[in-house]
Amino acid sequence: MAWTWRFEKTDGTEVVPAVEPEEFTTQGDAESWIGEVWKDLLEGGADQVVLFEDATKIYGPMSLHGDE
Repeated sequence: MAWTWRFEKTDGTEVVPAVEPEEFTTQGDAESWIGEVWKDLLEGGADQVVLFEDATKIYGPMSLHGDE
């Protein structure tokens, strides 16, 4: 199983992330990574992320904008 992120604008359009993602072996690893790099992703043009386990959407879109 591989856990991956999709990076999007607010309208759901996929964007290339500012930080190169990897495939994660656990959901916890994927969530830890996003917690470390979300500001860089936001500054690079991503507004939200979606988490997938293989081809299955787990959750999202989750905003990177915090409590604006």
